[in-house]
Amino acid sequence: MSRTLNRKRTAFIATSAAIGLALTGCAAGDGGDEGDKAAATTTLTFATSFTDDHPHNRCGSFVIRDAINEQTDLGLKIDVFTNSQLGPDTERFEALKSGDIDIDLQGPSALSSMYPEIGVIDTAYAFDGPDHVFEFFDSGAAEPLTDGLREATGFRTMEPFFFGMRNFSANSAIRTPEDLAALQMRFPDSPQFLMNAEAVGATAVAVAFEEIYVALQQGIVDGQENPIPTVKSMSLDEVQTHVNLSEHQTGVQLLLINDDTWQSLTDEQRDALTEAAADARQQDHDCIVEDEQAIIDEWEESGAITVVKDVDKAAFAKKAESYFMNKYTGERLEFYKAIRESAPSN
Repeated sequence: MSRTLNRKRTAFIATSAAIGLALTGCAAGDGGDEGDKAAATTTLTFATSFTDDHPHNRCGSFVIRDAINEQTDLGLKIDVFTNSQLGPDTERFEALKSGDIDIDLQGPSALSSMYPEIGVIDTAYAFDGPDHVFEFFDSGAAEPLTDGLREATGFRTMEPFFFGMRNFSANSAIRTPEDLAALQMRFPDSPQFLMNAEAVGATAVAVAFEEIYVALQQGIVDGQENPIPTVKSMSLDEVQTHVNLSEHQTGVQLLLINDDTWQSLTDEQRDALTEAAADARQQDHDCIVEDEQAIIDEWEESGAITVVKDVDKAAFAKKAESYFMNKYTGERLEFYKAIRESAPSN
């Protein structure tokens, strides 16, 4: 049942109960009214593009769903739809805006099509890792960005979720920007990711996500960049010999809720949802870190792929910072500076 239909049903029940109460109030006496016990439940739709076994679901959306649904007296229920069941990102953007979907997980680069400044979160080497991301959001420093996103789209940001550190894979070691310069690398076809490629000295080639394996297998591209669990889940370790721990981007997904939905909830429901989201953020982070380490351990033990750990990340980061300080202007530059100034390394 959609939220609109559910609210209409709720309104009908409430109206019927009020009429019944008015008709029987004089006769009820001390016996009370049974209608007061029938509390309506609001059902929220939570959509993601990830499979059930991805940490964003098994350690994220399912954690939120279970925490809310176990509170039977809260008057709130969450239904989760995984694996793009409710459409791809572009369709879910519109559904989230209209309220047909209430909650979603989306990446800043994708959201930048509606609010360009939010893409700065995906800037190469902007964040020093997930702890830096969480501190930036928890301190309130991200509020100008998230407020701007809400004003532009109607999406309220509840939490940042860690997506994993993005690393380069190839058929050779990539330790320095010079090693990368000679390679044709697949990057996502979005303005922010293509800027990231240029910033670290890569030659970017646009290949659809679903076609990465074949592109690597056929030599259309020399390498690609993604979080380690993605490399494993897509079997890219079958067509690449080296995974290079460049950690050039701290992957982030934003947990979003339609602001009209948020405003319609009671204080108790908001508090419960906020607490569940914060708990899920931590569990999701822990699951991703554990998955990454388990995969690296497996690769090293089997020798199936060479894990290059001595990447000169400082050289890549310096190159990227110089690029973005000259590339960004206006608000985006100010947001980028705020992120870098908040870094533990500064």
